[in-house]
Amino acid sequence: MKTVFEISSPGRIGVSLPDLDVPATSEIPPGLLRENGGKTGLPEATEGQILRHYVNLSTMNHHVDKGMYPLGSCTMKYNPKLHENLARIRGLSGLHPLVPDELAAGSLELMYRLGEFLCEITGFEGVSLQPAAGAQGEFCGIMIIKSYHESRGEKQRNEILMPDSAHGTNPATSTLSDCVVVGVESNEYGLVDPEDLKRKVGPLTAAFMLTNPNTLGLFESRIEELTSIVHEAGGLNYMDGANMNALLGIAKPREMGFDVCHLNLHKTFSTPHGGGGPGSGPVICSEELARFLPDPVVIREDDGSIRFSRNQDSFGRLLAFQGNIGVLYKAYAYIRTLGAEGLREVSENALINANYLKSKLADYFDNPFDNGPCMHEFVLSGDRQAKLGVRTLDIAKRLLDYGFHAPTVYFPLIVHEALMIEPTETESLEELDTFVEAMVSIAGEAVEKPYLVTDAPVNTPVLRLDEVKAVKDLCVVEPVDKGENI
Repeated sequence: MKTVFEISSPGRIGVSLPDLDVPATSEIPPGLLRENGGKTGLPEATEGQILRHYVNLSTMNHHVDKGMYPLGSCTMKYNPKLHENLARIRGLSGLHPLVPDELAAGSLELMYRLGEFLCEITGFEGVSLQPAAGAQGEFCGIMIIKSYHESRGEKQRNEILMPDSAHGTNPATSTLSDCVVVGVESNEYGLVDPEDLKRKVGPLTAAFMLTNPNTLGLFESRIEELTSIVHEAGGLNYMDGANMNALLGIAKPREMGFDVCHLNLHKTFSTPHGGGGPGSGPVICSEELARFLPDPVVIREDDGSIRFSRNQDSFGRLLAFQGNIGVLYKAYAYIRTLGAEGLREVSENALINANYLKSKLADYFDNPFDNGPCMHEFVLSGDRQAKLGVRTLDIAKRLLDYGFHAPTVYFPLIVHEALMIEPTETESLEELDTFVEAMVSIAGEAVEKPYLVTDAPVNTPVLRLDEVKAVKDLCVVEPVDKGENI
């Protein structure tokens, strides 16, 4: 496709300006003129040309509104446009972040109610909507845990235990919080080994950090035993809520023995995920930990008014303002639209879709932890194909030729040649079957015509890149002109 510079022609304009309502002048002070006689070097094209150019560009990229995006652990589901429209109500979206509380009653009301909903969903009592991403929510949770231990005179507790299947952000945020990461092994079923956990807990244990369901898409069936082991050692339990899409209306983290967790509103609660944002990672915790939440929190006074409140025991602030407020609006609209029964149906359908795909692909790909039904996602292995010279990365690239974004690959690390698939609840049976056909077809190609997979993609605007070069040089398009980089 031609670049916007290539369709440019001198003299073409894309706008029609109204008549001047002030005196015209051609005298611009020299200090305000650009170099090269004021020439901008911008393309000259009609409005129609520009519109078509960018619409065509948008169709060249894969996105969740265009096709299935089974990116495991990321919950890339379709997000209803209704909630986008509601979040754009001018009285909400146009609100200045420094407006006094009394002039922000509507926004504060939504934030307070959303906090109540998230507490009801998770079983906790305290909530902060401030964290702007899941990883920041993790950081917030660890800081709360550290504050709790320090308040009890146990500042030495600085070890965060986590399984070998943990999300990469878990050890990263723990290290950033000046804590020591202690790995806990998984057993042959892909679940946390309680005996290894017992060996690792001790007087230095600050918390056990666990995703449940875990990154293999498996529910920790001995979760109450695991959290009790940590509590008995004086530690707290933190749940990474990245996989909450599997639990809505079915199970609550508090009832499993967790003390604090974060939720990814940009995954579970109706905000488009990916592309660098926006995100939101509210932290929900027990009443005992609520006094350490980041400052300020939204409270309701006895007279019914809602305002921000500061707590002297808070560990501090995370953001200049109150988080990504537009994401909070959409999450509130999502919950109100679905209601309690609808939220449970979200998770039930997510579980059904994942197990449907898992069963359909069982004969074509290895599954090292196939212990029965999975939750909202599952992890296959491309080992069988790798022995034929076709890597998991090749399979991922070949899927692009079939019109699908690839699953998460090479994660979790405990599965060799991993393919982590999460269909979400928003995909239809027809779309799931089409995805199965693509995966089965690729498995056949790996046996009969492996070059079709190893040379993929061949139908995309940008073909297979030099992976080493792409990491070092992010410009993947040749310059259209000397010195010009588009």
